[in-house]
Amino acid sequence: MAEPAVELNRRRVLVVGLARSGLAAARFLRRRGAIVCATDQAPAERLGPAVAELEALGVRLELGGHREASFTSADLVVVSPGVPLSLAPLAAARRRGVPVIGELELAFRFVAAPILAVTGTNGKTTVTELAGAMLSASGRKVFIGGNIGTPLIAYADAAAPAEVLVVEVSSFQLDGCETFRPRVGVLLNLTADHLDRYPDFAAYAASKMRLFRRQGPEDAAVLNADDPEIARRAGEVAARRLFFSRRLPPGEVEASIGPKAIAVRLPGGPAAEIPLADFRAPGAHNRENAAAAALAALSCGATLEGVRRGLAAYRPGAHRLERVAVVEGVTFINDSKATNVDAVRRGLESLEGPVVLLMGGIDKGGDFGALGEALESRVREVLLLGGQERIRRALAGKVPVREVASMREAVEEAFARSPAGGTVLLAPGCASFDRYADYRERGEDFRREVLRLAGRRPERPPGSRR
Repeated sequence: MAEPAVELNRRRVLVVGLARSGLAAARFLRRRGAIVCATDQAPAERLGPAVAELEALGVRLELGGHREASFTSADLVVVSPGVPLSLAPLAAARRRGVPVIGELELAFRFVAAPILAVTGTNGKTTVTELAGAMLSASGRKVFIGGNIGTPLIAYADAAAPAEVLVVEVSSFQLDGCETFRPRVGVLLNLTADHLDRYPDFAAYAASKMRLFRRQGPEDAAVLNADDPEIARRAGEVAARRLFFSRRLPPGEVEASIGPKAIAVRLPGGPAAEIPLADFRAPGAHNRENAAAAALAALSCGATLEGVRRGLAAYRPGAHRLERVAVVEGVTFINDSKATNVDAVRRGLESLEGPVVLLMGGIDKGGDFGALGEALESRVREVLLLGGQERIRRALAGKVPVREVASMREAVEEAFARSPAGGTVLLAPGCASFDRYADYRERGEDFRREVLRLAGRRPERPPGSRR
């Protein structure tokens, strides 16, 4: 159960960061009578229509920078996930005794339905969508959102209640939580990411483990038995632990993943098989995602039939190993959501060579050298979109690396270097903010350029090209 809801009427609340969750938090707070000030480093012209909407709601705006006095004079500070909690004015607020929480924590204090929360370095969105689909197919009324789609605070503001809340949760969101306690928590994997924001991997992993901090024995934790970093930390989890694995047989874990089916058995329940024949998401990592979603959904009241139907009906979303087109036998795949090294590796392992790989963007501190085996066995060339000297050095001697100036040049050069039966994979391994608003905009640019290329050439069967 959530902590008692905080009293907001006539409280002075500062909202920091005006992206999607910050906007939703400001709306929620005003509708509950709070006196709201919102601040963002961006100037008004970069925030677009949000400025007029907030002003119409009676929110005072401080844009283009932060005023420390607004932080220290507030009764409560609500921080958006994109804002580092190390921000100097936030430290000043804490010294004055002002509570500083994230949007997820605020929302948790105003919801009553059980929460199924999914985190991990990779696969969060897929598992969140899959678990939601399985619960919906079981006849449950489900909200799906959090770090994807609709912020949880927007659900807390909605009139129609759900029976289960399925939310994707990032490490940044967990950093701003104090009392957040999911009925079911899912940790998919732990590999280096966001090292531009965390001092080291240990700090990043500790943020992910905060998902389980408030859980008790009556809650459930779904964990990847094959991930050595999770295995090392599993003893910290007080909840009932449910493991999935591709390596361990049925009887040793609650979900054992085979090439054609997942064998599941919850404590006290019968053994069952979930077939994978109709599951459309490619790669071994997506079979792991399916197992994690099944365990989580079953722990939240899904039926076995609902799990099977939800899995069969699932279609991967855009920008996640999305097949865009085949041009003269060359397949173009958009995996723009692969923003870290492990996501690139997983994408490559789901494909057969030869691959021309498009990478680049804002470096988040990952170990690109870890791609070595996957690169050498599948990739014939890497094209870097923009200057990425650290990637170039890490891949030196493993595969040819060239720099390109634009997405159009990347697509055309990759096509020119690909034989019939080959694949062009956009899997940047980096954030997108050097050129794009987010990974979606980057993926759409790739799709646009591929379709422009396809429009110039008739599609031919594999083998018709050199």
